[in-house]
Amino acid sequence: MEGAEELLREEPGRKLWKAVPGTGSGATGAENEVVEQQGQGDVLLPPVFSISEIKNKQRRHFMFLRLKQEKRKEKLAMKKKRKKEREALGDKAPPKPVPKTIENQRIYDETTVDPADEEVAFDEATDEFAPYFNRQTLPQILITTSDRPRGRCVRFCEQLCSVIPNSHVFYRRGLALKSIIPQCISRGFTDLIVINEDRKMPNGLVLSHLPEGPTAHFKMSSVRLRKEIKRKGKAPTEHQPEVILNNFSTRLGHSIGRMFASLFPHNPQFTGRQVATFHNQRDYIFFRFHRYIFKSEKKVGIQELGPRFTLKLRSLQKGTFDSKFGEYEWVHKRHEMDTSRRKFHL
Repeated sequence: MEGAEELLREEPGRKLWKAVPGTGSGATGAENEVVEQQGQGDVLLPPVFSISEIKNKQRRHFMFLRLKQEKRKEKLAMKKKRKKEREALGDKAPPKPVPKTIENQRIYDETTVDPADEEVAFDEATDEFAPYFNRQTLPQILITTSDRPRGRCVRFCEQLCSVIPNSHVFYRRGLALKSIIPQCISRGFTDLIVINEDRKMPNGLVLSHLPEGPTAHFKMSSVRLRKEIKRKGKAPTEHQPEVILNNFSTRLGHSIGRMFASLFPHNPQFTGRQVATFHNQRDYIFFRFHRYIFKSEKKVGIQELGPRFTLKLRSLQKGTFDSKFGEYEWVHKRHEMDTSRRKFHL
């Protein structure tokens, strides 16, 4: 730095670095000279500068990449050193430290489900999904769209129909949902799925369990059809898939997980080797549809079949769909509920 005072540290046995003032804050190492005092051996450290102070954009970018590369090398060297120490210690090696993530730093939710809780078991035995889990009903799904669906929404409904067994696609033709629901109940359908779209893109999903509800409204994003997925497998077969529900830990998440489970039959056909996954992470529900194959006793290969999409719960309503007089169990209020990144509701 220009006009900076020279700082001397008198420590015997060290070299002397003497800083020569530059013309500005962007002085580099070429503008410094090294002077060694053989008799005294004192050291003057070079001035410390920040990369952001470099005026030249290309030089600043080059220095940033070099600094990033040096940090990566140091991190790799420390990792190799710790690995050698663990191998040398063997069984006496200390356990690996657990990295801090938003998931393991999650704020505790009072509604977290305990499998041994008698109240939870009683609620599950008497809720709207009890007939399905008691094997008294067989899922029958009706999939419909908003009025005048476009091609992408139509193809997505057809592919979703091939994933969910015993599902049928019908188009609205201007009918209101309040008039569709009684017809579904009279014809023996157990669930109604409505795919909404905006600007030719699917952007919402309404799932209503029949005949007594509840009804969940989701925001849909990141929709990918089969032809848009790289290294996809062949079209899914008619075998009934297995279902994986992951990380639905609260009472609200438990209800949503049971709602998704009730869409699929009880007895999966393992010969088809197809699995539908609903993975909840940070209140986002990721849907994937895979086919797996056992390569050996320890290795399994998976191949995505599609489609894929992401859901975000907006509201959970008691009973069937009623936007005017419906009673809501839970509504997502972004400005009140999303005050902390470590607070999750599912």
